[in-house]
Amino acid sequence: MRTLLFSIAYDGRNYHGFQVQKNAVTVEQVFQDAVEVVFGSRLPIKGCSRTDSGVHANQFCISMETQSRIPCDKAVLAMNCNLPPDIAVTACREVPEGFHARYNCTGKEYLYRILNRTARDPFSHHLALHYPYSLDVETLHNVCQDFIGYHNFSAFCSSGSSVEDTRRTVFRASVERKGDFVEFLVAGDGFLYNMVRIMTGTLLGISRGEIPQNGIPDIIESGERRKAGITAPPWGLYLNRVFYPNIGDSQEKTSGQQ
Repeated sequence: MRTLLFSIAYDGRNYHGFQVQKNAVTVEQVFQDAVEVVFGSRLPIKGCSRTDSGVHANQFCISMETQSRIPCDKAVLAMNCNLPPDIAVTACREVPEGFHARYNCTGKEYLYRILNRTARDPFSHHLALHYPYSLDVETLHNVCQDFIGYHNFSAFCSSGSSVEDTRRTVFRASVERKGDFVEFLVAGDGFLYNMVRIMTGTLLGISRGEIPQNGIPDIIESGERRKAGITAPPWGLYLNRVFYPNIGDSQEKTSGQQ
């Protein structure tokens, strides 16, 4: 028995998140359809995370056990022949027996993209949040450093979450301008329900003067969701990188060639 780790990228606009649902098309369902064709049966797969409807991924990892001897580079080609154009396998590698894409993950990095100009861009529709008002990137970069560290992030978690432990460690955070786009990057050992979208909404609230520039530590300390900013829309959010121990950063180390 082999355990394979796939890295995929996808445009989430046509999907109701990753996890299989009864009455909606999801990335997991479509990926399993391709697995059934390539590997001859509908094998169980394990995703590294759940993503909401409309959220995208530059890297999403899936582990799967199989008795097939198909080489990893051939698996990449075969899977991509059977996936729609908005989902692509970017890499595949063998990992130790028992490896689990979710439970072996030690951290993730998320990207939130904002189109920051007056005019809309039809080519980034629902691939970035259009925000036509001025953003002071240097200030926002400095402000978001207050997210870094081990904190109780309950104020940055939407209601409806069943998670009991809301403490997480944020490793790094940054805000950077790239042409007309402003990108918020945040990496940590785990994220709560809508946490990055609420972080983004809080940064936008600070930009609008609705939240003090030094307000993030007080919001964290309060634990009150109402004190943080709005939940930014899903379409600006990307799961950007996934981290695993021993095998390194799967985006950098994983290869379609074995």
